[in-house]
Amino acid sequence: MQITKQRYYTPEEYLELEEAADYKSEYIDGQIIPMAGGTINHNRIAGNFYAVLNFAFRQQEYEVFNSDMRLWIHQKRIYTYPDVTVIAGEPEFFNNRTDIITNPQLIVEVLSKSTKNYDSEDKFQAYRSISTFQEYLLIDQTRIHVDQFSKTGKKQWTLREYDEEDEAIALVTVPFEISLQDLYKKVKFEPVESEGESADVEGLG
Repeated sequence: MQITKQRYYTPEEYLELEEAADYKSEYIDGQIIPMAGGTINHNRIAGNFYAVLNFAFRQQEYEVFNSDMRLWIHQKRIYTYPDVTVIAGEPEFFNNRTDIITNPQLIVEVLSKSTKNYDSEDKFQAYRSISTFQEYLLIDQTRIHVDQFSKTGKKQWTLREYDEEDEAIALVTVPFEISLQDLYKKVKFEPVESEGESADVEGLG
């Protein structure tokens, strides 16, 4: 049996390859992992949130970035592209590179089938190693459901769930509120196979 040796890259090698690549990849402690392309629902949700948030903060001391901005997580040696990132005050750039930030306060991820567990577990753990990180939103693209995590103390986080169309998400660490109707605007969910499953999805999730 032939064993293929895993190739490990330095952060510098990753950045050099990423600049020449036709698609985005994450860097996780030596490994380069191509990112899956976003679905139309994924793009609609992330776009809705970014647009409303960016407009709301146009005259406030916050800055909003979409998934084109790269984030460096120093303690975990990870480069990644959050769907939406909010920074309080001025962005702090890694090695003076204006395409890499290090001081997010709020991060938003739109969940996909392939990344759902990673975003809610390993990636959340990595994000928590960032001293400025205070709030995390996980948005389901297959149904109306949002998990909101907010930091309440050292190693302490609270969770609030949203799953009804007439609800509004009130962010804890920044002055902003968005209705689920606006968040999911133009999003079309795939039909569920059976009536029993449909009832579950349309309920509390």
